[in-house]
Amino acid sequence: MAKKQEELICELCERDVHSLSRHHLVPREEGGRYGPTAELCQPCHSTIHLSLSNRELAVNFNSIPALKQAEPLQKYLKWVKGKRIERISNRRSRKR
Repeated sequence: MAKKQEELICELCERDVHSLSRHHLVPREEGGRYGPTAELCQPCHSTIHLSLSNRELAVNFNSIPALKQAEPLQKYLKWVKGKRIERISNRRSRKR
């Protein structure tokens, strides 16, 4: 009998996903190394860091309810809700 895979839910988009990553609600660079974290899917985690600066995350968006209300994330959250994607390209490392 096959073992049922554990159900993993992204705290931001609330989708059932295959893997989660730990997001520091206050970025480590802003003093949040030992602070609260959230379990996010990779697309949500990457999009947060593409859309908001570490300073904005630390001051204004340091909780899941605040992130869900963040204006820069509204279009993304509406789009991703019904998608089955597990990964998106990480554009943070590209030079512009």
